Amino acid sequence: MQGMVAVWRRSGGTVYLLKPMTYMNRSGLSVRALASFYRIDPSDMLVVHDELEFVPGVARLKRGGGHGGHNGLRDITAHLSGDFLRLRLGIGRPVQRERVASYVLERAPLAERQVLDEAIERSLSVLSWVLEGDVQRAMNSLNAI
Repeated sequence: MQGMVAVWRRSGGTVYLLKPMTYMNRSGLSVRALASFYRIDPSDMLVVHDELEFVPGVARLKRGGGHGGHNGLRDITAHLSGDFLRLRLGIGRPVQRERVASYVLERAPLAERQVLDEAIERSLSVLSWVLEGDVQRAMNSLNAI
């Protein structure tokens, strides 16, 4: 199994939520499989990922761009053709650069989990605009905070 999928049928269409079950640096396999099976264009996708360059609690929407060293994004972009929307959730960067791999896999301290939960709530508050196709409005609202 490459991923777990939830299907949400709504009046504006169907939403597929994918949780890849591959290693993070191979998540492109499950994203491509979902896209191929359901015939989803990358421009209609929203990929949610952690962002080392943002402090915990920051959430930003962005279309396209490079992988920035993120192995999961690197693999997804290698398996898809076209730009997808990204929800970047800040997790901060460890003081010691050599600890990045273990840092992203560790459970965040309680204080950081609370601000991450708040960032997720803010992101969910603009999701309806994304689903309605008003991505610019969602970006303007979420990215202004």
